[in-house]
Amino acid sequence: MPHYQLFLSHPDILLKMREVTARAWLYVTALLASSASQVALAAPQAQSPYLLGLGIGDITGPVVETNMMGYASLAQTDSGLHMRQRSRAFIVADASNSSNRIVFVNADIAFGDTGIRRSIISNLSAIFPGVYDASNVAIVSTHQHSGVGGYTENLLPQITSLGYVPETAAAIVQGTVLAVKRAHDSLAPGSLGLGNVTVTGGNRNRSPSAYLANPADERAQYDGDQDTALTLLKFQDANGAARGLLSFFAVHGTSLYENNTLISGDNKGMAAFLYESSVEPDSMPGNNTFVAAFTQSNVGDTSPNTLGAFCESPGQAWDGQPCDFNSSTCGGTAQDCHGRGPGFLISDFESNRIIAQLQVDGARSLMNGNLAPVTGSVRSVHTYLNMSFYSFTLPNGTTVQACPAALGFSFAGGTTDGPGAFDFVQGDNASQPQNPFWEIVKGAITPTPNAQQTACQFPKPILLNTGYAHTPYDWSPTTVDIQMFRVGNLVMLIIPGELTTMAGRRIRNAVRAQLISQGIIGQDAYVVIAGPANTYGHYIATREEYAVQRYEGASTLFGPNTLDAYIDKYGSLVSYLADSATTGAVPPSDPAPPDLTGKAISLRTAVIFDSSPIGHSFGDVLTDVPAGSTFSAGQTVSTQFVGANPRNNLRLEGTFMSVEELVNNNWQAVRSDSHPSTTYRWVRNSTILGTSTVTLSWTIEDGTPSGTYRLKYFGDSKPLIGSISAFTGTSSNFQVSA
Repeated sequence: MPHYQLFLSHPDILLKMREVTARAWLYVTALLASSASQVALAAPQAQSPYLLGLGIGDITGPVVETNMMGYASLAQTDSGLHMRQRSRAFIVADASNSSNRIVFVNADIAFGDTGIRRSIISNLSAIFPGVYDASNVAIVSTHQHSGVGGYTENLLPQITSLGYVPETAAAIVQGTVLAVKRAHDSLAPGSLGLGNVTVTGGNRNRSPSAYLANPADERAQYDGDQDTALTLLKFQDANGAARGLLSFFAVHGTSLYENNTLISGDNKGMAAFLYESSVEPDSMPGNNTFVAAFTQSNVGDTSPNTLGAFCESPGQAWDGQPCDFNSSTCGGTAQDCHGRGPGFLISDFESNRIIAQLQVDGARSLMNGNLAPVTGSVRSVHTYLNMSFYSFTLPNGTTVQACPAALGFSFAGGTTDGPGAFDFVQGDNASQPQNPFWEIVKGAITPTPNAQQTACQFPKPILLNTGYAHTPYDWSPTTVDIQMFRVGNLVMLIIPGELTTMAGRRIRNAVRAQLISQGIIGQDAYVVIAGPANTYGHYIATREEYAVQRYEGASTLFGPNTLDAYIDKYGSLVSYLADSATTGAVPPSDPAPPDLTGKAISLRTAVIFDSSPIGHSFGDVLTDVPAGSTFSAGQTVSTQFVGANPRNNLRLEGTFMSVEELVNNNWQAVRSDSHPSTTYRWVRNSTILGTSTVTLSWTIEDGTPSGTYRLKYFGDSKPLIGSISAFTGTSSNFQVSA
């Protein structure tokens, strides 16, 4: 849900234990396939119809001095770390023909990107020739809004990050490839279970007035204006022991507010941590073998701010009142309208935990229950679709077309999860122009839309005509990835955008009907949505919601027929998922999008040097824990150190801090920078002198054993001349009492 409104105003650690079981299977049953890299196992017993692999990798980019991705606010520059971002990879291969396989990557990022996906697949193809390609690899995002930005190819999402940030992109690629490699190395016979459960209180529709524009008889088919079902795929080994889970539930990754500057995984990343740590409480985050992924679905108009949106306008008559129903404004402007999460009276981090826990509880109820076994073929299909003027026929025989990309005025109005700027509001459509000034000046930003584009996008009043903006390179994608996976009676629609609730229902129903009518799957079929994935094509609203032109409609890039275009294209590809489909068959495709990274601009400055204050060395303690102090659960311990810029070393698969416990006269790390109870904060004291400080904090959890503890800082300093060097800093000892 990026807004870009402010732009308008100005040592790789291998998981050995995970590999032991996998290698035992491989050595006993492996056969050479067409490629030396591909593992082909002998046909397993009937109860293990699949080969399953799971892996996890650290994808955290620079945690300071980098704009964060999601809210697209220039002011939201990261200043430290709450939890690391990770990719979780799941491989499912047909045990009888392991060349039929899929790779589903659930990444703690805001959305998929063509360049990221291209690089990941290129790396995987080099490591595993002939095994992984554009057809069977999906890069799906959790759509969280607290991650590192600047990794996209197109210009528009780069604006607030001051251009492309190659370190962010490289971290995502490196960590995702590692996750897939770990999943591949762990391939072993296993089985899958499938089911769903209702999660109550886990989401809310943030554009109910637009939802009400959908036909009444259609709305009457559903219980509410958001999907509350969580669908789960359980991964089990040959003995029936759980190895992991892949769940699908629609809720925006906006539990943490726009004023948060600590890198985190929002509610989906938190849910993954909570579930994984409950299964393997003694494993450090990222070192776990049980992998739990909480995947995004038709997220477009959902919000985790379940208390609703209220005016925060001190001194005004409307302060504390609900925002205007139709426009989400307070006193006529959008800036003071903010959604409130379930932990509002405590903090947005508490709201984040609550929404995460609701998803965890739903997943656990399914994992502990009796799930329907999954059997059947593994298939995948992928093609590229140029959406600009894509022409197709509706079921009623009418020929329509999609449009070149454009964003409407209400795009700049933002949402109740992150309101916009100036006098932009939601619900501004061509029949009701609200400010003619922007009609005059918008041509100075992107090309003025011609008559054809204006008519095609109607009733959207075009603010940013991004489909015609190619200087210095393409502002928005024109070509998107269309992809589907099938595992038995489960079909995953990998969507390059944010479907609204009703848009998701329509495409699910349409594709499911075609799958059943063609005999590909039966009435027990599950069709789920995963996205935004692969490419970010912004929003996908229904035609009726589009006409209202709230944020979701204004951000539906390719015009009022966008949803129908996707329904048409996905529906045309279902035959490639049939049992009879030829392995490796490729549908007709438009050309792949061009690689734009060679044209990328970056205005972000490099780290010049670090220095320590006179009389101090890197890692020296500046503010220590009180001498002889004792703490208990709920209290926070902090220490400040002489620091250095963490951009010098991202410490992927590592940590910037640890909480250590003295056990039998040996210090053992019991917490890292990926535990939600810890925070790492960096402050630049002097740009000229190159000095900075780091503050480590640990809020002691309930159940923490009594004992002696300390905080340890891991840093890397860069001299003006010479090489980056590592250092550490350690607090004084302190006691924790139960």
